[in-house]
Amino acid sequence: MKIFLAQQNYHIGNFEDNANKIIAAANEAAEKGGDLIIFSELAVCGYPPRDFLEFEDFIRQSMDALHRIAAATKDIGVIVGAPTKNPKVEGKDLFNSAYLLHEGEVKNVIHKTLLPNYDIFDEYRYFEPATEWQVVHFKGKKLAITICEDIWNLGDNPLYTICPLDILTEQNPDLIINISASPFDYAQAEERLGIVKRNAEKYRKPILYCNGVGSQTEIVFDGGSVAMNPNCDLVAELPYFKEALEYVELDEQNNFIQPAIRKADDIPFADPMPAELDSWLDIHEIYDALVMGIKDYFSKMGFQKAIVASSGGIDSAVTLTLACHALGSENVRALLMPSQFSTGHSVSDAEQLSKNLNNHYDILPIEPVFNSFEGALKPVFKDLPFNVAEENIQSRIRGTLVMALSNKFGSILLNTSNKSELATGYGTLYGDMAGGLGVLGDLYKLQVFALAKYINRNEEIIPVNIINKPPSAELRHDQKDSDSLPEYDILDPILYQYIERRQGPKEIIDLGYDAPLVARILKMVNMNEYKRNQFCPIIRVSPKAFGVGRRVPIVGKYLS
Repeated sequence: MKIFLAQQNYHIGNFEDNANKIIAAANEAAEKGGDLIIFSELAVCGYPPRDFLEFEDFIRQSMDALHRIAAATKDIGVIVGAPTKNPKVEGKDLFNSAYLLHEGEVKNVIHKTLLPNYDIFDEYRYFEPATEWQVVHFKGKKLAITICEDIWNLGDNPLYTICPLDILTEQNPDLIINISASPFDYAQAEERLGIVKRNAEKYRKPILYCNGVGSQTEIVFDGGSVAMNPNCDLVAELPYFKEALEYVELDEQNNFIQPAIRKADDIPFADPMPAELDSWLDIHEIYDALVMGIKDYFSKMGFQKAIVASSGGIDSAVTLTLACHALGSENVRALLMPSQFSTGHSVSDAEQLSKNLNNHYDILPIEPVFNSFEGALKPVFKDLPFNVAEENIQSRIRGTLVMALSNKFGSILLNTSNKSELATGYGTLYGDMAGGLGVLGDLYKLQVFALAKYINRNEEIIPVNIINKPPSAELRHDQKDSDSLPEYDILDPILYQYIERRQGPKEIIDLGYDAPLVARILKMVNMNEYKRNQFCPIIRVSPKAFGVGRRVPIVGKYLS
């Protein structure tokens, strides 16, 4: 049996384009002699559709698209994901389903059993879990069809009491198929591969795993679809962060005939969460995820041009570079807004960066505007000393100017704040926290430096002075980030333990960190939740990002 894996990038709610893409891949696979083609979870409507699922018209359009796919793909079996109405009054209104289409009609519908309800997932809000499990017969083979999370419980997951494949394998299937929408984070790819291996090892069946690819606002799907033999040898792995269509062939003994590209012993059972911040690897995957996140956000929203406030600092430099790589330098504008506190090298570094990237840039000094604000506020401020009020005025002036250019020229402002700043509140609401999309908001400062060095791996794109100089907001003379924050090599590991690993103060102190410092940092995190609640969407690259996957009370007392 010749089976194709179709790893595609869908647009939520764009039923016509999604269906056309699915039909085109199915027809191509049929022309190449394919018996079966597999698409990803909720491919017809796009994942995650969230509250669009509450609209009757959305479900109707999804079903219309599904039937159009069925009618157009008669010569090849198609397994594709779509929502299904629950005919019973009891329970949720919908199922998250996999459809087997063949000969112009729906042959089978399989519902998802395990509905994730953690981090960015909220599927139990919309879907009813399956209560029946049957293998599907297709061209002489028995298929155990599962959906994403269904393979993540092998009887040892405390979140779930049901193990769907335990039931399905009692019916002696020839092949396990999993259609998935598994999002990227820098710990996920190896963990996901380890899960596929654990299923092959436990059930001794060949497995096809088809994942989606592409970015949906803050969530990036990295693809990496795989085929694995019962002996746990990996025989196919589709590319990451790219659409792809590839096939494998299953022989009469239910083994894929392709040679192994990775032997079973080379596939580890990955730790789902690195113990330390510096345990994350593959900075190139983070780079690819961020570029895809920017590119898809703009293309799916119909935007073309971006603008970045370029300060001569590391965060704006990395953001500007990623934007140019994602959108093309001709579509990215930089705005330099020096003040009386800006160093000369900050301006020259920012200019050199734009020259290296060949993107347009403008320089608008803010000192005259700042002086006007000081004059207007003098009757109220009188002779009070310069403090954070004057610092934030500068940031808000810059926010106003860059948003003015955004409005005038139709460019979307990319925010440059990093996770260390967002965690500790080291940013100004309606100033440097403005923007339509947060590019670096899920990267700690140490990771931003690592990304800058990766960008410069072959040539100096980001001027080395930007990477080497001490970070500073330059809102007063001789200011450094370390005036307000602990050094990043101390701060970031503590933030990682608290945010990603959900360790409390006692556990963090037990790792050897100073108790008063831990208390200070954790208090900063909790006291600034109100700022993060007003922030733009952040491209997610970690296992625990600010935004939809981290929901804590603004007025909570814990550790404050």
